[in-house]
Amino acid sequence: MIMKKIYLAVFCMLSFALPAAADMGTDFRDHFRAGALADYNRDVSMLMGQADFHTGKGTTFPGFDIGATVSAVKTSDDNFSDEKYLYVPFITAETQLPILGLGVAVRGTQYNGFKSIGGGLKWHGSLALINLSAAAFYDRGGTDYYDTDHYSASAAASVNVLFFTPYVGVGYDYSSLKVKDMGAASGQKSDDGTVRYTAGVNFHPLPLVYVYGAYTYTKYSQGFQGGIGLNF
Repeated sequence: MIMKKIYLAVFCMLSFALPAAADMGTDFRDHFRAGALADYNRDVSMLMGQADFHTGKGTTFPGFDIGATVSAVKTSDDNFSDEKYLYVPFITAETQLPILGLGVAVRGTQYNGFKSIGGGLKWHGSLALINLSAAAFYDRGGTDYYDTDHYSASAAASVNVLFFTPYVGVGYDYSSLKVKDMGAASGQKSDDGTVRYTAGVNFHPLPLVYVYGAYTYTKYSQGFQGGIGLNF
């Protein structure tokens, strides 16, 4: 209960620290263009997907990881959004199951008119001094004016160097976004997927505590992620 309160407080601080932006639902409604729906869909998909491997590796049994992160995506050239960046804070939590070396992870947000809840499975192993991980996630999200189903698969490799854990990863995001409650535009849909590349680093200033930052690139856009976590 104490840890839950701590990370809810961190989530709120991250939310207030973000620059002011238009409500994502209102922004979508006011600037919607059917021909650019695919670009908007890919950017929102990346917003959720780049959180797949923020630790650079998975937990070990009976370990637990909980964190607060901010995910930001530079809007694609043909994205109709009036914002230069879409950004959302997430709460993440992960633990390992005592079977098959699999971990289970959950994440969610409710911020600036956008909300989502998701979860997935993670595998963690090692090869010599290299940490390896793979993950698969599903997220259900949206605003008052669209719903989205997001699927992702990712793999990452990291190494421990003193207080740092640099990591690289590759993933694939597939998302289905459907317009709702917008009159004649209701029912319009975009289904698309794209490959995502990430490089980041975790820094461990205190035992069990880490902070991290990462850069993500796709064919259509780029994004950034940063946050804090507790891993034990």
